[in-house]
Amino acid sequence: MTDRVSASHILLMYAGSERSSATRSKDEAAEQIQGLKAELDGGADFAGLAQQHSDCPSGKQGGELGSFGRGQMVPEFEDAAFALDVGGLSDVVETAFGYHLILRTA
Repeated sequence: MTDRVSASHILLMYAGSERSSATRSKDEAAEQIQGLKAELDGGADFAGLAQQHSDCPSGKQGGELGSFGRGQMVPEFEDAAFALDVGGLSDVVETAFGYHLILRTA
């Protein structure tokens, strides 16, 4: 079992999520993240969508978070990232920060 992974993500925050300045509702964020997931499943470019849509500062770098170990991310995010194969894309993951799509890169 690996103790470090590398990943990129797309984060959609909503009004009331942790550290959020977003004005979209939770339902609007859920609908939008499902749409992005469908685009990715259809072959869309992850980095391009992250740059256009992600509410995380990492979006400017195509969502790239770099390498991280266990205990560095919130549990829901960590569990999803470590469960993916390299090149794998998660389903929608909800954390206190909002909705994520996670791409494991290494």
